[in-house]
Amino acid sequence: DADRYAKLIATGYLANARRFGSYEDARYPWYLTYEDTIDNLGRTFLGLTINCARCHDHKFDPISQEDYYALYGFFQSTRYPRAGIELDQMQHDLVPLASADEVKRAERKRQEELAKVEARIRQLTKEKKAADTVLRWAEKLPHPDRAKAAKKHVSDLAKAVAATKKEKAGFDRRPWPFEMAYAVAEGKTEGKHKVGNACVQIKGDPERQGKEVPRRFPTVLGGQTLPAGVTGSGRLNLARWVADPKNPLTARVMVNRIWHYHFGQGIVATPSDFGKQGTPPTHPELLDYLASRFVASGWSVKAMHRLVMLSRTYQLSGADDAADARLDVGNDYLWHFDRRRLDAESIRDAMLAVSGDLDRGRGGPHPFPDPKDWNYTQHNPFKAVYQTDRRSVYLMTQRIQRHPFLALFDGADTNASTARRITSTTPLQALYLMNDPFVHDQAKQFAARLLAEASDDAGRVRRAYLLAYGRPPTAAEQAAAREYLAKVTDKLRAGGVGTGELPAKVWASFARVVFLSSEFVYVE
Repeated sequence: DADRYAKLIATGYLANARRFGSYEDARYPWYLTYEDTIDNLGRTFLGLTINCARCHDHKFDPISQEDYYALYGFFQSTRYPRAGIELDQMQHDLVPLASADEVKRAERKRQEELAKVEARIRQLTKEKKAADTVLRWAEKLPHPDRAKAAKKHVSDLAKAVAATKKEKAGFDRRPWPFEMAYAVAEGKTEGKHKVGNACVQIKGDPERQGKEVPRRFPTVLGGQTLPAGVTGSGRLNLARWVADPKNPLTARVMVNRIWHYHFGQGIVATPSDFGKQGTPPTHPELLDYLASRFVASGWSVKAMHRLVMLSRTYQLSGADDAADARLDVGNDYLWHFDRRRLDAESIRDAMLAVSGDLDRGRGGPHPFPDPKDWNYTQHNPFKAVYQTDRRSVYLMTQRIQRHPFLALFDGADTNASTARRITSTTPLQALYLMNDPFVHDQAKQFAARLLAEASDDAGRVRRAYLLAYGRPPTAAEQAAAREYLAKVTDKLRAGGVGTGELPAKVWASFARVVFLSSEFVYVE
């Protein structure tokens, strides 16, 4: 069961496809959600812009419109979860992490309880109707006490009806006796998300249906079709075709991404486009070699990291050479290591690591609000930023808003597949490193660590350089550090800082200088 639940949860990768507008509308554009899924699948795993074939055959790559709708059928046959909207703030089609028997028992119990509530609503409504009649007669009698009593009885029944209706309305908000996953599930036999093949949409218009296309892989990659007897969506078959060792693209796309993140640029400089409009590989034989090693290792990402990082090429210095620069000014042939900035997640993790505050444990659940208390709408969406000392890979990330730190340091676009990140240098980044409470907290922790791990100023400066830069300070840097520490000490004393708290504040100031330095955020 644990293995099955983990695989169900993993389909959240598909469940996170974009949503558009209101689910209440029968014309909800599911075709756009499927397009987002196909676009992500194509770019991420195959390095192909398959979604360009939605309205017509791809203008540059050998992907036909029929190829697009052959893939479309897999996702049209898949049931996507819904988080809730303005008029219906409840979750729908989430996947229970429980056995089929548990789910049936829970559903049966809920239906029985709901039937009792509905019966009570009918009975109370009937009683109120009779009480209304009594009240009308009582108001005609010369007995005000009787009319008052009848009026109170009607009011009590009206409140009871309203309370019971509210109880019924809250039935969907009751938590199930098992966890629910924001994941996808197999389609239905009828209605929306019905399992079956898709029809070509003429000019991409779902109202203009063309010929039916069997679910299959793109023709240029083999065109494998679903075996006879497949009754579900066929997503498992699709996954196996994507990860088939004979597939010429998936392994190459993945090892190119690994190379890209180690060197700042892939062997193919357009990691999500291996098509005609992409950049040809600078080292095609190397790309083939890495792909074959990747498959032979059992698709082990760790083995590929090890192979790349132990290579002579990765271990080259960043030193310049005038003769080599004349031959290869862009360093396409990797005669030295390109100096590059850490990505946003690594900058944050580096501050936590050197401060000694990094929690290396695995991330757990986020403290989301209880679903039964949700009242989010299009105009009042859920937004949150949860602080944690764990690695940045575990930060809660929303599609509708970028994390404030990651966005500032050019983190990935949260609403689209991001092949390459830009690297910007802005005043806001420097101001963040000077002023943000998170940076100040890490600087305090870093200072405390330096004070605890070395007994004198020279030792602390040396320890700071080793932790932050991976090298000892030069004599000139030691002298500059001594001068800076003396100036800060004098300034803090003049400001009234006591002797007891002076060392912590002085070294916290020094730690912030380290965080602000170019060397801290750039890889040599």
